[in-house]
Formats: sequence, structure tokens, C-alpha cells
Amino acid sequence: MSTVVLEIRSLEDTLANASRAMKTGRAKSEARISFATPELLWEVLTAKRWELLKALCGAGPVSIRAAARRVGRDVKAVHGDVRALLEAGILDRTSDGRVQFPFDTVKVEFLLSAA
Repeated sequence: MSTVVLEIRSLEDTLANASRAMKTGRAKSEARISFATPELLWEVLTAKRWELLKALCGAGPVSIRAAARRVGRDVKAVHGDVRALLEAGILDRTSDGRVQFPFDTVKVEFLLSAA
């Protein structure tokens, strides 16, 4: 089962981890997609986009029309959400133009602490 971790992490921390992985030749076992702030995470992962991810989780490549059918929404609206998720690196586009969420599970990780 492949997992992606959506996390809140500064650019400096992300680059430090990438540098460490290149030096040691070992990366973390999970794919990670980082957002600079919780607000940016929630701006990208709206409720409708989260619903779309759930529908695509483990489904393999699908057309945007098929994705819209899975969530019972208008194709044009789903197209906009797919574009935003592609730009964020959460979805992939296949060579034949379909989209896929290449993971079976999603883990969202962030801490909320006192100022």
C-alpha cells in the first residue's frame, strides 16, 4: 500500500531533508507533499477537492468526466479542482490525458502549538 503524507513544513526544512537524503542515499519511506502554512494546505484541499481525492484514491487513471461522475459533480467544476490538485503536485496526469491519485492512503500531518 502506498501512502502520501501531506504536511506543513517550511521550505528550509524541506530542502534540508532533501539534502540529507541525497547525502545518505536514503529517503523517507513515504511520499511527502509539503505546504508552507496550514492556510495554504486548506486553500488547496477544499472540502470538494478532498471528496475528489477520496473518490480517486486507489482508482487508477480516470478521465475528468469519470472523476466527475464518481463525485456526482459538474465536469467543469471538477476540471478546475483537478487543475488545482495537479498544480499542487497531488494528482498526476498520464500520457493519455487521464488523471490519477497514485496513492492508496493519505496521511495529513501538522502540529498546532501555542504562539
